[in-house]
Amino acid sequence: MPDDIARWLTEHARPLGTLTPGGPHKDLEPLGDSLRDARIVGLGESTHGTREFFRLKHRIIEFLVREAGFTIFAMEAGQSAARALDAYVRHGTGDPARLITRLGFWTWRTEEMLDLVEWLRAHNRTLPEGRRVRFVGTDPQRCADSVDAVAAFLRQVAPKRAEDMRELAVLAQAHPASHPDPEQVLLRRAEALAGFLEDHRETFARRTTVDAVDEVLEHARILLRAADLVTRSPGMHPGEDSVFAVRDRYMADAVARLVDDSPEARVIVWAHNGHIAKGTYGDGVPALGSRLRERYGDGYYALALLFGKGSFLARRGHAPQGPPLRHRIGTGIRSVEARFSGAVPGDFYADLRATGPSSEAAKWLRAPQMQRSFGALVPRFVYRFHVAPLVPAEDYDGIAFVARSSCSRLLPPMET
Repeated sequence: MPDDIARWLTEHARPLGTLTPGGPHKDLEPLGDSLRDARIVGLGESTHGTREFFRLKHRIIEFLVREAGFTIFAMEAGQSAARALDAYVRHGTGDPARLITRLGFWTWRTEEMLDLVEWLRAHNRTLPEGRRVRFVGTDPQRCADSVDAVAAFLRQVAPKRAEDMRELAVLAQAHPASHPDPEQVLLRRAEALAGFLEDHRETFARRTTVDAVDEVLEHARILLRAADLVTRSPGMHPGEDSVFAVRDRYMADAVARLVDDSPEARVIVWAHNGHIAKGTYGDGVPALGSRLRERYGDGYYALALLFGKGSFLARRGHAPQGPPLRHRIGTGIRSVEARFSGAVPGDFYADLRATGPSSEAAKWLRAPQMQRSFGALVPRFVYRFHVAPLVPAEDYDGIAFVARSSCSRLLPPMET
């Protein structure tokens, strides 16, 4: 690492006193200063299976909710199932562990996520409805709750149209590009169903309630977005029409609706570093964060979470339905993480907006580098060499660095 960037980190990195939620927030006050004018904060992660990332993000969420007035927590999780978890967080309805499991992603079925959800519920318990933190999913896939809700509503108010759900039922567990179809027939059917419900909104509201119709319309719109995703062609190819670009666009749109519906809304977005970045990932895919930055400017703040060495959970690419396994990695020499480890000991946070435009440190932070990036699946053995390109100060506004990673702790399987 050039002496200038090492010196800059030594001067600007703010030590994190602890990663444990529930403690004092004094060490996070510099982060609060950086986020003073942000309406949206993206909290990233370089792996989905690092315990320390969960715990640090839990701490940051506590701080942002209590000290900065954030009231919406939007997660890279299914829009459909997250609605039930929101009911628990705001009103205490249901079993939180079971509701987390229903999100459909092993990555969130952890003790750490349960701790966060329980904290959100405890925070909300004594607050008036308008000040309670909401839990929102941004990802339109795996829509079992929406399939059930729309089917039940049609059986009640329009039984002759209930058969329309037969083919849409595949959306209950479908994931992006799992049913590729150039004609997108499934999407056309979902559009027709959503249009039918919208056209008869007033009639159905008289027979049920306005709230019931609004709820089922939102589920129908989730199914529409899911049908678009699952019928896209697979493969990482460039362009706005790729399945990856469409998924990030839908997630960005979900966040934008939250912000635009209320002038007071401040939103925390939890997703992978690749999604919260302000540029592109993979083969030029516009990230969720790039769309938020384009729309809200400096009102969007992207905070990446990186780690030095240790272990994390991930499934193996050759067994995508197998159990998540422990994967280990050393500090290495090729990535920015290796350079950060060598410059500053321990856990820290650095605001990348604080670099002067002409300093040598700024030149390094605005030059191409490499970062580690692991998803829910990693290949066997060669995952240790996985790096992705980045320009630190252009892709992220800040970096939180954890010196050592350990595996997140999965919740026990739920009885059916």
